[in-house]
Amino acid sequence: MQTNPVLLEVFKNRFSSIAEEMGVTLTHTAFSPNIKERRDLSCAVFDADGDMIAQAAHIPVHLGSMPLSVKSAMAAMDERGGFAPGDMAMLNDPFKGGTHLPDITIVAPVFAKGADKPVFHVANRAHHADVGGMASGSMPLSTSLFQEGLIIPPVRIVRGGEVDRELLLLILNNVRTPQEREGDFSAQFMANVTGVRRMTECIGKYGLEACAHYARALMDYSERITRQAVAAIPDGTYEFEDYLEDDGQGARDIAIRLVMTVTGDRAHLDFSRSGDQVRGSVNAVRAITLSAVLYVFRALAARDIPANAGCMRPLAVTTRPGSVVDADFPAAVAGGNVETSQRLVDVLLGALAKALPETMPAASQGTMNNLTIGGRSAKGPFAYYETLAGGMGAGPNHDGESAVHSHMTNTLNTPVEALEYAYPFLVREYAILRGTGGQGAHRGGDGLVREIELLADAEVTVLSERRARAPFGVNGGLPGAPGRNVLIRDGRPGPEPGKFHQTLRTGDRVRIETPGGGGFGEPEGD
Repeated sequence: MQTNPVLLEVFKNRFSSIAEEMGVTLTHTAFSPNIKERRDLSCAVFDADGDMIAQAAHIPVHLGSMPLSVKSAMAAMDERGGFAPGDMAMLNDPFKGGTHLPDITIVAPVFAKGADKPVFHVANRAHHADVGGMASGSMPLSTSLFQEGLIIPPVRIVRGGEVDRELLLLILNNVRTPQEREGDFSAQFMANVTGVRRMTECIGKYGLEACAHYARALMDYSERITRQAVAAIPDGTYEFEDYLEDDGQGARDIAIRLVMTVTGDRAHLDFSRSGDQVRGSVNAVRAITLSAVLYVFRALAARDIPANAGCMRPLAVTTRPGSVVDADFPAAVAGGNVETSQRLVDVLLGALAKALPETMPAASQGTMNNLTIGGRSAKGPFAYYETLAGGMGAGPNHDGESAVHSHMTNTLNTPVEALEYAYPFLVREYAILRGTGGQGAHRGGDGLVREIELLADAEVTVLSERRARAPFGVNGGLPGAPGRNVLIRDGRPGPEPGKFHQTLRTGDRVRIETPGGGGFGEPEGD
């Protein structure tokens, strides 16, 4: 079948709109503020082989790794008789394509009339505010995956349109907020129902042959544009390294090293010289590293292209099993998804800045400032999770944006009103921290402050970075200000490290100040 460029554009938007509608369904029907307000979720469409065709504009760290989850689910179902119409599989195992345990993926097959195997798949991933484990919020200062929550291998959670209630009850009995989790699961199921319905309608309108052909054509198109972006990088070898500050368990200055070799329209990204995996939870599985690579090179493309499997074809990624960017089971990985993914992006952009010094931006805040608070109030148990925005790095033609989520996170904030309505909290301060962006010909964006007073006893966990090593500037730009974590007990503030777990009493406060972005270019003189 010949590819019609007009139809290619039609299918590009059709597939993407299906993923977007899935996201709308999930957002509007979820129970937890983390999903319905912050939109910590992702949706995508996949072909018969589990390769990603199109995604919604959701969370980069989710979407780059979801194909591995989909393929793990497909393989597991094939071992048990295969997917049937109306089935869905669930998983969160980071060593089977997941990221960390709170991110739970639901996969559904799409069948065509007369087909005995799926012809497409749809999937969504949502961050659940609690999935058990040693600390409320399931983002602990852990030393093993088993401490981080319930590990779900690929299992059939929906069979023929009916939810497996016994399996669901097993999961709900291992979390702190079962009613909220059940509501979020139901939202995920309905998001996939929406995706299957829309994909079935698409097949009915255009025919299976055309849908499959244009899915392949879109991947080929993304590959061509990515090759053009790589070809624009001067041939050569470019090295860069940066460090995670600590793992919360005593390890410090954990190296992430990249040797990037560009030859024509292909690039080899070698992370094998990165540090060994550590005892704490900043280890990343290989899926996270692939997500960071996909995100950065997709951002290099000059055109609006689908982020799909074709983008990775010109890119070879080497990692070393047992390293902090390709951890072995059962390493603790709760922070790898959120913190190490951000440092991977910094390292990739740092290497590219050596090849394209007039193009690449300075480092953004380089952390997600993960904050979890959990306990029991008069209304029952609660578990709150949020990532906090910070400063974006400045670019060659613009200042960095202030108080926004950057790079591997693409969530919104939790509004003060929603936060105080859902949890026993009083938000004392929520504001931009002026002057925290790095100086330069273009200034880095400023970070923010969120200060929360507890109206019930609770345990607090923070996983954050860039508290000692500030986000770097480029081309003579100055670094942004590092972040700061403070606990206020009995009116007395006390600094806390980048990663900590504490039990607080009613009236205590937690204050998070997030980093500013780096500046670009030499600051102008007085």
